[in-house]
Amino acid sequence: MTMLSILDPTDEMEPVSRQITPRPKHIVGNVALLDISKPRGNVLLDRLEQTLSERLPDVNITRYSKPTFSKPAPEALRQKIQANSDFVIEALAD
Repeated sequence: MTMLSILDPTDEMEPVSRQITPRPKHIVGNVALLDISKPRGNVLLDRLEQTLSERLPDVNITRYSKPTFSKPAPEALRQKIQANSDFVIEALAD
């Protein structure tokens, strides 16, 4: 098993010990890729979609986009993603 270090960005004087959740052997379901509308976020999501499609053929991928990165996603968009997705990945880029 490979050791993995997780960096904690919080300002804790004594770091909290955490373990990574075990990965399932087979991943199926619906993945939402959410572009938050920052520059080049779509480039990141294009690559991620390609990689996920190759590695996880039983996963359905749907793309969503926020109107602007400076505000939270509209309620209707959040509800649509929640109703149709098992997993969500947000893309940040610049």
